[in-house]
Amino acid sequence: MTFEQLKLIPPILKALAKENYTQPTPIQEQAIPPVLAGRDLFGCAQTGTGKTAAFLLPIIQLLSAQQGRPSGKRVIRSLILTPTRELAIQISDNFKAYGRFLNLRSAVIVGGVSQKAQEQALEQGMDILIATPGRLIDLMNQGFADLRHVQILVLDEADRMLDMGFIHDMRRIIAKLPAKRQTLFFSATMPPEITSLVDSLLTNPMKIEITPVSSTAERIKQALYFVDKPNKLPLLIDLLQDKSIESALVFTRTKHGADRLVRGLTKAKITAQAIHGDKSQNARQAALNNFKQGVTRMLVATDIAARGIDIEELSHVINYNLPNIPETYVHRIGRTGRAGLSGIAISFCEYEEIPYLKDIEKLIKQKIPVIGDHPYPMTINESTPTAVSETRTSVTSSEDRVTRGPNRNDSAGRKGTFEGSGRRRKRRS
Repeated sequence: MTFEQLKLIPPILKALAKENYTQPTPIQEQAIPPVLAGRDLFGCAQTGTGKTAAFLLPIIQLLSAQQGRPSGKRVIRSLILTPTRELAIQISDNFKAYGRFLNLRSAVIVGGVSQKAQEQALEQGMDILIATPGRLIDLMNQGFADLRHVQILVLDEADRMLDMGFIHDMRRIIAKLPAKRQTLFFSATMPPEITSLVDSLLTNPMKIEITPVSSTAERIKQALYFVDKPNKLPLLIDLLQDKSIESALVFTRTKHGADRLVRGLTKAKITAQAIHGDKSQNARQAALNNFKQGVTRMLVATDIAARGIDIEELSHVINYNLPNIPETYVHRIGRTGRAGLSGIAISFCEYEEIPYLKDIEKLIKQKIPVIGDHPYPMTINESTPTAVSETRTSVTSSEDRVTRGPNRNDSAGRKGTFEGSGRRRKRRS
């Protein structure tokens, strides 16, 4: 199928050609026609499937087709709610690319920056508002944001908004919208709360499910290291002696853990910056730009901050801490191996994280290959001698092992443990 067959108008097709888009992704094929037809839609799709274009392209077309607007300034006709600043900015950038040949205006409303420019943007008027819930509520309470004319609502990454505690803000915002509207709802996972929200907000929706969450792991080369918590940093530094790992997105569980890891890497003369919710918007954007440009080798992120970061051809993801939600593991490693490309995911597992590992492997329906021949193996307390063996301590065979390179040995007589294969990065959230 082509974009022309989706009945997109010439200005959008021209913009897509400028972006070198040649063929719609599965979610775009399935979502664009019903959205153009005015239907509510529920899409279960993870990042990297092309869902942003799946809702932006038809929204741009629908809004551009309307001839008349209320007199005076532009009014907000489409509201896109998203959990993080990075994702909001990414959606805005995509809108500017897709709508470059049309007379539509958008604005971004996010926290972490002064609201003065956002007040001015709202005063001037816009067609599409892209916002995080917290800052939008603030501006609504101050009388700056008028949502009475919204025709199309998009809830993007709805599961993450729930995780971040935005459910009450979301409901307060939705209560200010016209009852008669089109609602597009996207979530990467389907917990009961999401199902309940879909049932309450959508009317006879078209339901689309793209790439079941567990399947992402199948095309990514994975490796697992059992290691005691105090030895995680030394092991990471040891792995990064491999220069073929040009850069990597490293995940930690907490903001403080991210900052602590950056300090440790910096002390070892490995360039690293952290990106998380306590950082200002300017600091987060600077860290992301430095990483894309190759100034910084390691970008250390929490899961919430990483939502919306789109980094082309990222070859390595490192789980410094295993997540306690198995779907999160799949989303993390899905930052690499995007658009059908290969990728490498390295995970560290300390003793307390073994239950998380079992849940992850149950979800992805495969055992993650264990690298046992490394300088910091997990030590087992005598009172729990079978803890790791019950999970799996067998080292992968020489054929399956992900090695650093041929015949690389250190003073301990061990073989290197990771190969930087899949080096596909252009200097590129």
